[in-house]
Amino acid sequence: MNVLLIGSGGREHAIARALSKSALLSRLYAAPGNPGMAEVAELARLDASDHAAVARFCAEKTIELVVIGPEQPLVEGLADSLREKGVAVFGPSKAAARLEGSKGFVKDLCRANAIPTADYQRFDDEKKALAYLREKGAPIVVKADGLAAGKGVVVAETLEEAERAVDSMFSGAFGKSGAEVVIEEKLEGEEASFFVLCDGTRALPFASAQDHKRAGDGDTGPNTGGMGAYSPAPCFTAEIEARVMSEIVAPTLRALREMGAPFQGVLFVGLMLTKQGPKLIEFNVRFGDPETQAMLPRLEDDLLELMLAAAKGALPDAPLRFSPQTALTVVLAAKFYPGTPLTGTEIKGVARASEIAGVVVTHAGTRRDADKLVAAGGRVLNVTGLGDTVREAQALAYKGVEAIDWPEGFCRRDIGWRAI
Repeated sequence: MNVLLIGSGGREHAIARALSKSALLSRLYAAPGNPGMAEVAELARLDASDHAAVARFCAEKTIELVVIGPEQPLVEGLADSLREKGVAVFGPSKAAARLEGSKGFVKDLCRANAIPTADYQRFDDEKKALAYLREKGAPIVVKADGLAAGKGVVVAETLEEAERAVDSMFSGAFGKSGAEVVIEEKLEGEEASFFVLCDGTRALPFASAQDHKRAGDGDTGPNTGGMGAYSPAPCFTAEIEARVMSEIVAPTLRALREMGAPFQGVLFVGLMLTKQGPKLIEFNVRFGDPETQAMLPRLEDDLLELMLAAAKGALPDAPLRFSPQTALTVVLAAKFYPGTPLTGTEIKGVARASEIAGVVVTHAGTRRDADKLVAAGGRVLNVTGLGDTVREAQALAYKGVEAIDWPEGFCRRDIGWRAI
């Protein structure tokens, strides 16, 4: 079968690599893709915001499944437009994608369905938001309501920091996404990410991971889209998984079905493991980045079969099969990220790193400039190691990092520290 994968980041490269191994696959297209994805897919110049153009491409290339990687096209309703044309899609509808598109929507859904999460209030007025901050004090969390590329959340340790965050959001730092803010209590505990495949009716546990959001070692510096991850997360036990499925996932999917918005695709459950039990931090409606780069190398089932089953409402009953090994991925980012990254700098040694046994390199923000590979974004490469322990996977990942020659890049040197 022919498959179209929407996206161009490290997550999509990891998905493309997994899809390319499927016996079901005839031809894989990636739009717009990246230089790494070009090794396993045919790149297509498509604008995901032009739904009619994507639908025409699907008709011309006899596409039987579209896999939508990033959140923006899902929130904008690309899945709906394609399903209207009879194309199977791995990814939720616009209505279901509100789980990521509006943090306020999620908090209200949690309150209405007794789903454990942080206490909160929503504001569309800056003065009222500031008054609430002063009443509650710090530490406290300030979130832009809409999509903000993983940067619209400020965990403020002081009242002044929280006030600056509110002012920034209402001043347009995130455009329309910050026109409304959610202010919530800061949860204490260990963070974990959990992923669930959904077919509109059923939910099948996928895998757990732990991400590292801060730019600097020791979880210091500004928040980023993610500087590294490992899977599975040792803290995410079978008991916790059972609680998350029953207390968070099941009531969420039931509420969406009752709204007429059944969820099909992958649900990313961001969690805080508190003393009271797991509590929801946020939902994403797509695979995580960089968690996917750590999860998919461990998957032993056919990803294309699973995505097609989710799209057709027919997920299997049997638990999914994953390698018992740990995968750990390190993000190589461009200098100045998460601010304005330094782009256009040459990267050497990617092939050398990829030749190391147990190491996988995925492209996130690269482009070809004649015969050179150059940086074209903030998060540029992911170097993943697969080993019997977290420490072994970490050692392999950093061995791969050392093989890459890119003076203008940087990475955290402590990915996996929680588990180790």
